Order: sequence, then C-alpha cells, then structure tokens
Amino acid sequence: MSTTRTAEEERLHRKRRLAATMRLFARLGFDEGSGGHVTARDPEHPDRFWINPFGVHFGRVRVSDLLLVDETGAVVSGEGSVNEAGFVIHAAVHAARPDVVAAAHTHSVHGKAWSALGRRLDPLTQDSCAFYADHEVFDAFSGVVLEHDEGRRIAETLGSHKAVILRNHGLLTVGGSVAEAAWWFISMERSCQVQLLVAAAGGAEPIPDAAARATHRTMGAPWMGRLNFRPMYDDIVRAQPDLLD
Repeated sequence: MSTTRTAEEERLHRKRRLAATMRLFARLGFDEGSGGHVTARDPEHPDRFWINPFGVHFGRVRVSDLLLVDETGAVVSGEGSVNEAGFVIHAAVHAARPDVVAAAHTHSVHGKAWSALGRRLDPLTQDSCAFYADHEVFDAFSGVVLEHDEGRRIAETLGSHKAVILRNHGLLTVGGSVAEAAWWFISMERSCQVQLLVAAAGGAEPIPDAAARATHRTMGAPWMGRLNFRPMYDDIVRAQPDLLD
C-alpha cells in the first residue's frame, strides 16, 4: 500500500485499476463467456480480495460491481456471485504470496494456444525477456480447477515468479500492483502470439542468456509494468468513464 494513501484511498485506487483492467481485457479480446478473473488484495484486510462478478461481461464491469470475498469464498461486500474456479486459483495464490497485490487469468486465444504446448516462452524479443527465467509451466491439467489442492499446486508452481502457464488452459500473471499484473498478462499474451508467429515462419534463434537476463532486469522490473499500464489506464478511463462508477 502506498505510504501516502489511507486504506480507503488505496482500496479505491486498486478497484479503479481492477475495473479498468476488465475493460481493457474486453477491448483486447481476452474475454470468453463467463471465464476469466482478475483480483486485487484488499489493503485493510489482506486475507480478502476484490474480484470481478461471475457472469458479467468484462466490458461492463464498473468499480461498484466488484465483489470482496473472504478466505472462505463468501462475498462480504457487493452483490453477485464469484466464479468458483477463480476463487480457488486466486485464493491459493494470494495466500502463498503475501507480496502479490493482484493476479490476472483469462482464456486469451494465444495464451491458450501456447499453453497447449506445455513449454516456457523463449526470449525471442525485448518484450518477451520480461518473462525470462521468471515464469513456469503448470503441467498437470485435470479439468476445471475446482479443488483447493489443485489451486495450491498452481501457487507452488508459480513460486516467486511473475507468471505461470497453465497447460491446456491459459496464462496467470501476478504483481505487486494491479497495474503490474495487468500489464504482465497483456505482454505475455502478445509474447505467446509472437512466438507462435515465429514458429509458423520457421523459427528463430533466441536471445542469448546474458543479454536476455540483462534485458529482463529492465523489461521485467515492477516499475516497467506500472509504466506500461499507465497510458492504457488513462486511455480506457477517458474512453469509458462509466467504469469508475
């Protein structure tokens, strides 16, 4: 939490960026029916988090629509229901990673396609270096994630990284702010798209280890995630100001 904001101010800050993330994900085509969820830890009650309501289109989510759930999955603020799989995954991640403020998971097209291969991303571009040695693959798909043990295994596979590829499922990214988690998801989805395009064109040599690690220190830094999200946030708020309602 920012040292210059009260808990209430920080809560509103996170909720606004959470609602904006849902709108941006809709704009980018990351929505798919009722699947997908983004969460933000509550600054006053760290065992609780805010989440988008189940069955509401990403492009319609407003700040006032967000739900606060406790560690049991009960809605303690707001009206609506919670995606059960979303709760299982995010509750485990938030419990395992006190440093994580936000987590994002949707069924984006290129993320799903890449996840089917069960491989980590290669450092093919400057942008994909953000994930170099900083993501893992959860290789144990067994259906919709409804069991708490599987949620815990996903969190264990994520470890201290910023992202995990859920095989045959999609992408999950985390961050120390909503902005970071959102940007890492957007960037990872695009990195999956680029790698699929490169593979279709015949493949390419990855960036060497030393250069990839050096690039990761900049492109994968938390401040870079916040910086890249800022213009997208400003643009969606200007275009769709009702999201702040």
